[in-house]
Amino acid sequence: MLMFMSLTIVRYPGWGIPLAFISMALFRLPLMFARGLTFGKLLGCGKNGTFDITPDLKQWGLLAVWETEADFDRFRQHSFMQRWWKTFAQEQWTILCQPIEAHGRWDGKEPFSKSPLSKDYQGKIAVLTRASIRLGKLRGFWANVPAVSATIKDAKGFVTSFGIGEVPFIRQATFSIWESLDDVKQFAYRQRTHAEVIKKTRTEDWYSEELFARFIPLKTYGTLGGKSEI
Repeated sequence: MLMFMSLTIVRYPGWGIPLAFISMALFRLPLMFARGLTFGKLLGCGKNGTFDITPDLKQWGLLAVWETEADFDRFRQHSFMQRWWKTFAQEQWTILCQPIEAHGRWDGKEPFSKSPLSKDYQGKIAVLTRASIRLGKLRGFWANVPAVSATIKDAKGFVTSFGIGEVPFIRQATFSIWESLDDVKQFAYRQRTHAEVIKKTRTEDWYSEELFARFIPLKTYGTLGGKSEI
């Protein structure tokens, strides 16, 4: 069954940081009753657009999976959470995507349906990489993060990325957007630093749970950093 994934990134002014913390508890109830929502995660954000040990307390996120685009549109236009963000947030940016490939689990679930990519598709690709890091492996994981973070923004075809997570240091994710699938593969498997880190995740058994997913970006709404397009 075709599903849709949305990622919303919200940026609060400095005075709104306490309200951002309050919202992380307050939003759980309306998410439980959102029509057509099959999976949802309230997220914090890192400062440098990828796995990051330093949180950005002004920036927060919501990743959601919807049964239909109409369910997403209803939420975007009429939900309590949207009214909160319009009242208190400085900026809000949302991307709507179609899942095309997913491997692994998130809290024991497989949240994304799979709709294989057409061989004729030539557009942008979004990638979600998410992991729960074993407590005994935190030192090794975080020691390798800076080298990868330093290379991603200069990688061919890189458009933008967001560091997101549920628990600081332990449950982390990166959502990135690329010009093409070839650019994704070039960075993931042929960029030397990143390829070496991928090998370490296996040989050193860093993760207790992990998920990798790819998407076709469909639409964006709002702005972040004054930019509206990807």
